[in-house]
Amino acid sequence: MRADNSAVWCISLEVPKDQLAIYELALEPLDGAIVVTNPDAQGMIAAKIYVDGQPSQEVVDQLLADTADIVGGTAPKATIEQLPDIDWVAESQKALPPIVAGKFFVHGSHVTDTPPEGSVPLLIEANVAFGTGQHDTTKGCLIALTDLAAERKVGSALDMGCGSGILFMAIKILWDCPVLGVDIDEDSVRVALENAELNKITGITGICGDGYDAAEVSESAPYDLIVANILAEPLCHMAPALEKNLAVGGVAVLSGLLIKQQEQVVKAHEAVGLKVIRELHLGEWSTLVLSR
Repeated sequence: MRADNSAVWCISLEVPKDQLAIYELALEPLDGAIVVTNPDAQGMIAAKIYVDGQPSQEVVDQLLADTADIVGGTAPKATIEQLPDIDWVAESQKALPPIVAGKFFVHGSHVTDTPPEGSVPLLIEANVAFGTGQHDTTKGCLIALTDLAAERKVGSALDMGCGSGILFMAIKILWDCPVLGVDIDEDSVRVALENAELNKITGITGICGDGYDAAEVSESAPYDLIVANILAEPLCHMAPALEKNLAVGGVAVLSGLLIKQQEQVVKAHEAVGLKVIRELHLGEWSTLVLSR
């Protein structure tokens, strides 16, 4: 995704205020620290994303175009420039505070705070994989999983789009069951397994594959629990495959969708026989728990 890993680069763009959240999520795979201004008189927000290594203009433009197709309107124009030789990664890590979500205290190695009593610390560094715990979608999933662990048993689980591995580690801690993590990005799978090793968590399988079409997914199906923290459109598209791989009596935790996109995601899953049993809203984002 990046052509030069020797310097820090800045991606600059402007987005409408009401679309900022979805563009932030869409650009998460670039592993950048984002800084935004207040909206101007036209409701536009200037955003700068600082990344370690030169990003591909083609990749950035494609991410923005794909997002524009989802939210509507014209894709923002992004400019990319190299910054002076400063340790921007270290600086951006300092700006990442620890997060408490459900049972978990998610932090980077720079954090010296003492975890709250009774919480489980998870060490997650900012990296090439989405999921440092900072985003409301990840927080929502951690809270939903913590609540589910208090009321049901899980014998097997699938993390679809595992990113940094934060959710499949949480599942393993909460239920101590076999967990399969799948991501279409090879770097994400590598980082996820490294994070599991860093946190001394075993019994997790991570594979690079094309979603539910990956052979390993069907080989281990059905699952008592499926988690998918991706985006609304892919969630709708994957609804039939999720239902096919969910065990009788199983539950699914879905996130990555805006509250205003919730209705379309719910309808797609109701069409295959699933129903919402719980919903959680954090900021502009929704987390759904579904069952048969």
